[in-house]
Amino acid sequence: MNSYAVFLRGINVGGINIKMAELKDALASTGFKGVKTLLASGNVVLTSPDEPAAVKQKFENCLRDTFGYDAWVVVLTAQRVAELVDACPYPEDDKATHTYITLSSDTARLDELDAAGAALDGAEQKRLGPEALAWLAPAGGTLDSPFSKISAKAKFKASTTTRNLRTLIKVRDAASALTQ
Repeated sequence: MNSYAVFLRGINVGGINIKMAELKDALASTGFKGVKTLLASGNVVLTSPDEPAAVKQKFENCLRDTFGYDAWVVVLTAQRVAELVDACPYPEDDKATHTYITLSSDTARLDELDAAGAALDGAEQKRLGPEALAWLAPAGGTLDSPFSKISAKAKFKASTTTRNLRTLIKVRDAASALTQ
């Protein structure tokens, strides 16, 4: 069995409301084991004998069939989440800034987002790997930050999702607990 973290894009916002208990039940009935949801914002840890691409397809199909919306997820192994958390050069948060990590299932799209962010004046970001980009936003102004506005564009919707570093640490801990 492999331990995974799955990050859903756009649930419990914009009219797509999913109760975490219903999500957990749907995923368990699909055959995933050890399903646990975190923070009601689209973070799931689970185990599966499947490879990441198969987990992604099975997970998205479950969401589409059960909840009736175009679902997109990013699937990472528990080990990879731990590596990304460790690689992030920014603090969890301080009084002035918050640390975010944009995750992607499409390296080319993340390359495009990385380049667009790098072109912004004063942008502070660091590529953590082919599937992750860490960046800073002013405390209290994340959604208004120039990088956030770029990442919210429709062309990134199907392949990216963003979490703050504190959330990734919680997901890391929950995913690693599945294999203990």
